[in-house]
Amino acid sequence: MSSTAPRVDISAKDLDTWFNQRFDEKMAEREAAHIPSMTIIATKGTLDMAYPPFILASTAAALGWDVSIFFTFYGLNLLKQELDLKVSPLGNPAMPMKLPEGPAWLKGKEIPMPTSVMTLVPGFESMATGMMKKTMDNKGIARIDQLREMCVEAEVKLVACQMTVDLFDYGKEAFIPEIEEWVGAASFLPRALKADVNLFI
Repeated sequence: MSSTAPRVDISAKDLDTWFNQRFDEKMAEREAAHIPSMTIIATKGTLDMAYPPFILASTAAALGWDVSIFFTFYGLNLLKQELDLKVSPLGNPAMPMKLPEGPAWLKGKEIPMPTSVMTLVPGFESMATGMMKKTMDNKGIARIDQLREMCVEAEVKLVACQMTVDLFDYGKEAFIPEIEEWVGAASFLPRALKADVNLFI
């Protein structure tokens, strides 16, 4: 005596529904397992432009992101052991010049002077740098070396542009030992291609 299993008719609509559900489940699993990544290209070595790459990198790393910063041209100065970063009003018309110290009637006031005139005053760059550092200290903002150390502790990958090193005849002994790689753009770009976020600063 033989028995046959009951025939189950599966419609195309049922198959579509099943595949859609499985696809949604797999995509959700993939999204849950995905680690966001970010690459930053740091090109500037002034005090004011040193903050964005380190602040963004340390924040993203604190959120669990995989972060790499490629330091090229003047941005490579941010990896030197001895940081001597300055801020200049030259070419920076949006720069607010507010006095961090002084009498109440003057403290916090903007200097009503065009940046083109500021650059002609001897010693103005040093004064502007000192004023910015004092303002940041008053506001409790971390120094660049502190932010850089935070990035190192958070395992942000610091990548130095080898072409820039060769161009400016830098010696590697002048830089911090925590640099992960000394490579060119051709080696860094594949990493940027796979990143979720790419920033140029």
